[in-house]
Formats: sequence, C-alpha cells, structure tokens
Amino acid sequence: MSEPTDESKWAFKTADSCLHTGSEQLIDPEDLVMASGRELTPARIEKARKALEEYGAAALERYLP
Repeated sequence: MSEPTDESKWAFKTADSCLHTGSEQLIDPEDLVMASGRELTPARIEKARKALEEYGAAALERYLP
C-alpha cells in the first residue's frame, strides 16, 4: 500500500499542483486560465475575471471535472 502524497514535500510544482478548486479558497482568474491549459496573458486573465464575475465558481467546472 502506498503512502498518501504530501504536496509540501514535492521538489517541484506543476501547473496542476498550483490549481485549487475553490473548496478551500477563492478561485483567481489566473487559476481559470491555467485550468484551460493556456498561457497567462493580460487578455486571457481579463476574460477569466469576467467569466468569474458572471458564473462564479461554476466557471471552473468548464475545465475541471
């Protein structure tokens, strides 16, 4: 049986390990852009900010199951 993975012991962080779903904290526009698999740009961050304003945390459900 394997031990549970403790993220704080990882030597590096991946894009997936930096995402959070909102159950622990609020979703940032940057999180939404990263969940879409795209590069962070000012235009994409602004579009994500608007999506979060309109749909709230449900905007993230478009990208994460």
